[in-house]
Amino acid sequence: MAEASAWTENEIADLAAKVDALKASMGRVIIGQRDVIDLLVTCLLGGGHALVEGVPGLGKTLLVKSLAQATDMQFRRVQFTPDLMPSDIVGTEILEEDQATRQRVFRFQPGPVFTQVLLADEINRAPPKTQSALLEAMQERSVTFAGQTHKLPKPFFVLATQNPIEQAGTYPLPEAQLDRFLLRIDVGYPTEDEEMMMVGATTHAGLADADPAMDLNTLLRLQQLVRDIEISDSMLRYATRLVRATRPAESPVEAIRKHIGWGAGPRAGQALVLASKARALMHGRLAVTRDDVKAMLLPVLAHRVLRNFEAEADGVAIADILAALLAGVRAE
Repeated sequence: MAEASAWTENEIADLAAKVDALKASMGRVIIGQRDVIDLLVTCLLGGGHALVEGVPGLGKTLLVKSLAQATDMQFRRVQFTPDLMPSDIVGTEILEEDQATRQRVFRFQPGPVFTQVLLADEINRAPPKTQSALLEAMQERSVTFAGQTHKLPKPFFVLATQNPIEQAGTYPLPEAQLDRFLLRIDVGYPTEDEEMMMVGATTHAGLADADPAMDLNTLLRLQQLVRDIEISDSMLRYATRLVRATRPAESPVEAIRKHIGWGAGPRAGQALVLASKARALMHGRLAVTRDDVKAMLLPVLAHRVLRNFEAEADGVAIADILAALLAGVRAE
């Protein structure tokens, strides 16, 4: 694998300009939510998947759709419901008859997962059996059906939404599913000015689609550049220590030992490093800094560590626990 130093300055400047153009294109559709757009693009450049949480009406679906439009990627949406079956997502086999020979054969009919941007809307409304249909697709970028493995398009990006306040009729995502999301992105309420602009725009002429700002070849080059970005041994050890310190049995941080029931696994370290590299590129740097690791800690770990009963009963927020983690673990 090539190092970031193998890329020319002109190549890097051109790619950085394309990232800025991508964010600007989405920003013309999404009013406000600059931090959310940054995290979403960071996740895309890191080659991961995103779990987007927020109350209804904040534009989560529009956010995902605008990303697909701005990158000129194929987009499909699946509304997860209690009666959704795995075959409704990955596909199924249909029986066909050859008109000439009259022989009947089974042919695989691909499902909506065979796309580049998949919106899994309200993913926690489908039962675990259906949720698990995405496990192989998200990790291996493939679907195995009837003994045959079918590769998914490149890139393949899953954005799943959840409503954090309405839990009736929902099925909590299992840890194996949560661990496959690179980032958890929380979409908060807009400011007063942003909300006024949003209401005015959507009740007048409506919002226009996002303009294509990045082709697929450029996106794939950016994803490769992210992996080529350098990270020093000290920063790698810092990221590893942070992840290991989320495990109560071996954590030096009192807040972790007191409030966390289950810590993050090794995949969290991979996610933290990849997200930190993507953030470095977003800020025009070809090396990971401590600020990158700190900034990515919450979106990477918020869905990977489990609070214990005491923390939930006392209303201790996961953000406060992870802030204590940052304060208790030092870089070399």
